[in-house]
Amino acid sequence: MFDTIVLLTGPVEQVALASALRGHNPQLTIYPVTAPEHLAALDADILRRARLIAFSSPVIVPPLVLAALGYGAYNFHPGPPEYPGWAPAHFALYEGATEFGATLHAMTARVDAGPIVDVARFAIPPNMHVMGLEGLAYANLAQMYWRRAKQLATDDAPLPVGTLHWGTKKNSQRAYRAIC
Repeated sequence: MFDTIVLLTGPVEQVALASALRGHNPQLTIYPVTAPEHLAALDADILRRARLIAFSSPVIVPPLVLAALGYGAYNFHPGPPEYPGWAPAHFALYEGATEFGATLHAMTARVDAGPIVDVARFAIPPNMHVMGLEGLAYANLAQMYWRRAKQLATDDAPLPVGTLHWGTKKNSQRAYRAIC
């Protein structure tokens, strides 16, 4: 029975994001997770009853945890599908992109490769810097989260996926160091 959310995000976001979920389902048990060791501490019974929601988190969820989840895992990624992987705002600005966004996708063993559920896009304002672009992406992620909170908290069915696909070039920490 679906009754648990594993909420993987920073400590600042935990309270607000958990409140949004509980507003739709007061009986929901929420496990706040901020680090890989917290994921490792969750037992199989908890995972079997749970859905994992990652919100703008750098933590990579181990494949064994993903496989043990009874109700799937979803990631709110602070970049559009064209920028999977590390530091999407940095790469978008470096490449001169004119559009950016935020992506909600099902999680798979390969990072930023799961089926895409939702995308929010916006034009990159002129003279934008990294922190400003990251802030706009974060604001779009928050709006997307609020739109999806009821479904994530109450519906045990998987979120429907669309037809969009991830970009073919996944950025990494090594690629980031190279452009610096």
